[in-house]
Amino acid sequence: MNCLKTNSRCVAWQALVVLLVAATGVQAQSSTDAPSLAPDDSSPRPPGVVEIDPVASDDRIATRIEKILRTTEWFVDPSVRVDDGVAFLQGTTDREDRKAWAADMAAGTEGVVTVVNRIEARRTSMWNLSPAWSRVKGLAAAMVRNIPLILVGLGLLVLTWFVTGLTVRATTALLTGRIKSELLLVVLARSLAIPVFLLGLYLVLRVSGLTRLAVTVLGGTGLMGLVLGFAFRDIAENFLASILISMHHPFARGDLVEINGFKGYVQSVNARSTLLMTLEGNHVQITNATIYKSTITNFSANPNMRFDFLVGIGYGDSIAEAQNVAIGILRDHPAIIDDPDPFVVVESLGASTVNLRAYFWVDGQTLSGIKVRSAVIRLTKSAFDAAGISMPDEAREVVFPDGVPVIMRPDEKALPVTDQHPAQAAEPLPSGSDATTAEGDLSSDAADIEKQAQKSRKPEGGDLLGN
Repeated sequence: MNCLKTNSRCVAWQALVVLLVAATGVQAQSSTDAPSLAPDDSSPRPPGVVEIDPVASDDRIATRIEKILRTTEWFVDPSVRVDDGVAFLQGTTDREDRKAWAADMAAGTEGVVTVVNRIEARRTSMWNLSPAWSRVKGLAAAMVRNIPLILVGLGLLVLTWFVTGLTVRATTALLTGRIKSELLLVVLARSLAIPVFLLGLYLVLRVSGLTRLAVTVLGGTGLMGLVLGFAFRDIAENFLASILISMHHPFARGDLVEINGFKGYVQSVNARSTLLMTLEGNHVQITNATIYKSTITNFSANPNMRFDFLVGIGYGDSIAEAQNVAIGILRDHPAIIDDPDPFVVVESLGASTVNLRAYFWVDGQTLSGIKVRSAVIRLTKSAFDAAGISMPDEAREVVFPDGVPVIMRPDEKALPVTDQHPAQAAEPLPSGSDATTAEGDLSSDAADIEKQAQKSRKPEGGDLLGN
């Protein structure tokens, strides 16, 4: 009622209230939507209101805005000048959104009426190496700070290596005598040392601050995954093959074997390969994976070895008589065993000979098969000569159309026909032996190969390459 009486005063008070409410709403909206410095430098947001003292001068406003611009490190040579509430911004930056951010920040500063944005946005050259150099300096500083941790990690790595070797030696000493296979003993000792090494490596990485890498080492995609992966596929394959070979025992040290086309005596087997000494005295290393996949011929597994030879007799000679003569030589020879019994069979009919093949068995561990075979062939030839059994060479037919005239001088005498040259007479046999001096002792040459192996250098005993 009083308000109606004093209409002019009520209108004035209502207008004042409306203005206060409107001002409060504008201030709240500006506080809510005010731009601010984003946590992520890559995407700045508009800053909020920058408060200055209510009676701040233009110089203090300019100083405050310029300090904010320098603090962001987004601008090069920023400068701010404020005249009667008008802010003039200068400088350079490399992005348009940062230029707009500077204008919004200055406009939200208390006491600024308007903003004149003269900041120039320049594109960064692709050859600008300052970010990379800053990153390098950061890494160098981090490395300097981590030098104590690195030194401790190196000490733990040396200790891990020592403990791993101690584990191998202790396991070998503990299992020696309980495991007969030397290869299996080495494989077990190294297998038990692998967890020790991995544990030490994990501690080294944890101390050095590489926690994620340390967890990866013990994870499924870590070091063991790499060992069993493509990078170390051959190493893992040979290692597993060595375990299988040690379990199945296809051969022993000193056995005469033939593997992948190589024939020789087994010298040693390690976690990677098998060493053979060939009959020519050469070292041959064959990977265990190849051995496990290949066909293995072991000549020493059965001490008895069978040999054979071929001999041809003339068509006019008795086959049965020749067989009896040959089998008699085989049965009477002391180097040929009686069980299995030797035998002689007719193999084929040649151009000018009937071919007989003789089979016999020899103790391969004590005797040399090639020497016994040589002695038996020599004795068979002598026995055939004594029995009048011919051994002709291949027949060759020569045709003379006009014939061949033969003229005999009366003063010439017919020379005796012999099939043995005086220089080819059989040498006397050594006392108590069926071998000649040229054939030597009929004993096995395994001992000679072993002597050569002892004289030879071990494959891992040579100088390092490049020395």
